[in-house]
Amino acid sequence: MIDLPIKDSKLKSLALTHRSYLNEHRSVSEHNERLEYLGDAVLELAVTKFLFDKYPKKPEGELTALRSAMVRTTTLSTVAATLDLGKKLKMSKGEAVSGGRENLALLANTFEAVVGSIYLDQGFESVVEFLEIHLFPLLPEIIEKGLEKDFKSTLQEMVQAEGKPTPTYVVVSESGPDHDKEFKVTVKVGQDELASGEGKSKQLAQQAAAEAALRK
Repeated sequence: MIDLPIKDSKLKSLALTHRSYLNEHRSVSEHNERLEYLGDAVLELAVTKFLFDKYPKKPEGELTALRSAMVRTTTLSTVAATLDLGKKLKMSKGEAVSGGRENLALLANTFEAVVGSIYLDQGFESVVEFLEIHLFPLLPEIIEKGLEKDFKSTLQEMVQAEGKPTPTYVVVSESGPDHDKEFKVTVKVGQDELASGEGKSKQLAQQAAAEAALRK
């Protein structure tokens, strides 16, 4: 089992304490959600800097898509599993019985809490060293599988981070016979039209519209 590089035992314990644990252990007064909040911001900065340095000529939209793929729940939960965070996490019996130790969102949140605790314990450079071992090596697989090309998710994350409403997609036209349809879709945020895209299905047209919006 991999040991986490956190010297402060209280910080390490806090990072691995789910809020449900407090229900059965009245002597424990803190859980890891504040560390998760901090770790989320530190993680985003570290990944942003890593991609910024690695790809000096890529435009912002492509870097954003890569970053989104690296910090999304499925990626972080994969790393959390390699660190055995599910087994290490302190949670209530009920949470454990309901599958909490395998819950992807919970694992990803715990990973962010661990990143936050490493930052408080040893600073930003130690976080980067930790990510160089456990997260950054996943980038080639992400690119090989095209996981960064979920442009809809990336666009949604960007606009919501700015406090704007969720993007909506409208089919403005469809043409061609049933076996060879071509769809044109427009993506809007509120009343603002961002871009449009075309594809052989509504889903592909939506992705194309989202990609066009990101490139803008």
